[in-house]
Amino acid sequence: MIETQPLIALIHAVPSGARIAQDAFAREFPEARIWNLLDDRLLDDARTANGLDGALRRRMLRLIANAVESGARGVLLTCSSYGEVVDTARTLWTVPILKSDESMFRTALSGPHDRIAVAASTPPAVPAAAAQLDALMAETRGTRPVHITTALSEQAAAADGPQETARHLADALAATGARDIQSVLLAQYSLAFAGRALADLLHLPVLDGAAAAARDLRARLLGDRSTAAVPA
Repeated sequence: MIETQPLIALIHAVPSGARIAQDAFAREFPEARIWNLLDDRLLDDARTANGLDGALRRRMLRLIANAVESGARGVLLTCSSYGEVVDTARTLWTVPILKSDESMFRTALSGPHDRIAVAASTPPAVPAAAAQLDALMAETRGTRPVHITTALSEQAAAADGPQETARHLADALAATGARDIQSVLLAQYSLAFAGRALADLLHLPVLDGAAAAARDLRARLLGDRSTAAVPA
């Protein structure tokens, strides 16, 4: 029997990620009951450790265990820094456990577009997104070629409102010289609020990780895949 109001655990490292993910689920998966788990020391402790050490991996696994063993039917980690822990978690539990941007990347790579851009406002987000796309390429794309363009606008991080943020991202995309881009992926949850404005400005589909994850989990848990690949 399909559960009509499944409990979804969102595990956050920063409060802003919680707000963005909650808004996305309210739009894309309103049937879900949301449970927010916040550990606001996760990022600071990872920086102090210069990455994820064994203690931090075990700490994240305990958060996931608490969620799953307390009844969560799906789990989303909204912090990309801890994404690698998901690979271990999937060997321990059978419920869907998603990395922050995994659903967005899978949607983009499995779709018809072969010229995809990734837009970011912080430098670390660019290689992180590129690495995840590369890792999923063979599995999701097969032998179909795809050209990935990356664009960075640090001005977008300090912009005032979605319209200004979108303009900075559009300028950064134009500066790459890439032609005929068919879709844009937002490399950070913090840019999701500008997705609609950027789509209107470029007349292109723009995807963000939180909305894509919400659609993915809705499709898996409610059995309705008609919404799984709808761009944000």
